[in-house]
Amino acid sequence: MEEFILQNSWILLLITLWTVPWKGVALWKSASNKQTGWFIAMLILNTLAILEIIYIFCFSKKKKS
Repeated sequence: MEEFILQNSWILLLITLWTVPWKGVALWKSASNKQTGWFIAMLILNTLAILEIIYIFCFSKKKKS
């Protein structure tokens, strides 16, 4: 596995370029909505942006008061 990663380091670059913007937006939205549980979960778990995308489109909506 290490040889594959070392020979194809461009894959890690693509994964990073895909994940970082999604994680940034999702963490920003969860912090501004004061959703601590979501913030901690997304900060710790690395799901290749799947959890972050689900959060952004399904759970980050501000509730009307």
